[in-house]
Amino acid sequence: MLTTRHSYVAFALLLCIGLYMMIANPNLVKKIIGLNLFQTAIFLLFITSAYVEGGAMPIVPEGAAETQTFVSPLPHVIVLTAIVVGVSLTAVGLALCIRIYDEYGTLRTDVLRDLLRDEGSLPERPAIGGNDGGEADE
Repeated sequence: MLTTRHSYVAFALLLCIGLYMMIANPNLVKKIIGLNLFQTAIFLLFITSAYVEGGAMPIVPEGAAETQTFVSPLPHVIVLTAIVVGVSLTAVGLALCIRIYDEYGTLRTDVLRDLLRDEGSLPERPAIGGNDGGEADE
């Protein structure tokens, strides 16, 4: 019971750290690292929730009585699939970071946003408060 509680604490810490890194860091590579921490937290949650005290592998020999408690293999399969998807997502994200750095010379999102606005790829920032005093244009 105590080890299960520790894994939930680790899940919460990894989730919070990963989410903070994705939101607060302006560097794209650090955002990808935060995404990986977030994914790892979800994997830990799935594996922890699949734990069954005294559970056995769901392999029953022919003719044996099914009196044991078995562990469902489904969460483990889902986590294995998610790991493959996570590695692929990380690879694509890092490849995009390389292309962005080659094109713009930076990986900071604030600098990239300004560069994209200067070249016309992003619209200009709207004025705060709407259109000059809130009066409708006629």
